[in-house]
Amino acid sequence: MFTIIIILIVVLIITAIFINAFQQHRAKVDAERRAEVAKQRAIVDETENVIMACNTIPISQRLMQILHRRVLNALKIMNEMGSAAPDIKQRISDAETRTANLDASDTAQLSEFTLPDNDKLIIQYIQAVKKLRILLRSEHGKGKTDTKTYIEEEKYLERLQLKVNVETLVKRGNAALQANMLGSARQYFEKAVVALENQTQPDDYVKTRILTVKQSLADIQNNLKNVNAQDRAKKKADERNELDELFAPKKKW
Repeated sequence: MFTIIIILIVVLIITAIFINAFQQHRAKVDAERRAEVAKQRAIVDETENVIMACNTIPISQRLMQILHRRVLNALKIMNEMGSAAPDIKQRISDAETRTANLDASDTAQLSEFTLPDNDKLIIQYIQAVKKLRILLRSEHGKGKTDTKTYIEEEKYLERLQLKVNVETLVKRGNAALQANMLGSARQYFEKAVVALENQTQPDDYVKTRILTVKQSLADIQNNLKNVNAQDRAKKKADERNELDELFAPKKKW
């Protein structure tokens, strides 16, 4: 009898240990599942925000397809992980349709680029292009985008980012010129020249823009020389006037 009691106690202890281990494993799996769902939800939100920002950016349908496919893959993972989102299946269906309707052979052209007028929009524009490059690199690293597509789209985004930066500097330089702030204008144009000259494989835009910006710098330099010459002439005239007054015959009253 005593032996049976001991055996039952041991069995209960072992059972309790197994139950505890199972509960801990289940809790760990649930925590990992929730973390993965949250990660994929963040990917969806981040990518959809970039897609919305792309409404004013001249990017290819091919790149838009990469973004929509990124959303689709994240939604599928969320569904497999048992996401509690009630509309997850409908969102997957919508994402599949959007992805399929985009032309993977379409490529963008920089000629379609127009710089926004508002400085706040320009900042958002630059941030969106930078984010696009990060997402594209991420999809390539995961093997979701082939190397040829990645290289072509990355090169395009790099050129687009350069053009936004240069055109913003030129715009500010021209505004400084209109305000007769020659020193500030020169700094903006010099920064634009540095950005253009740093390109190892200059295209037509770089070659053409660098000539126009350098011409603006030459005009500023000539204006500064003229201003300095006028200042020196005025200073000499003022000094002569002072000497004339000093040595002029005193008037008798």
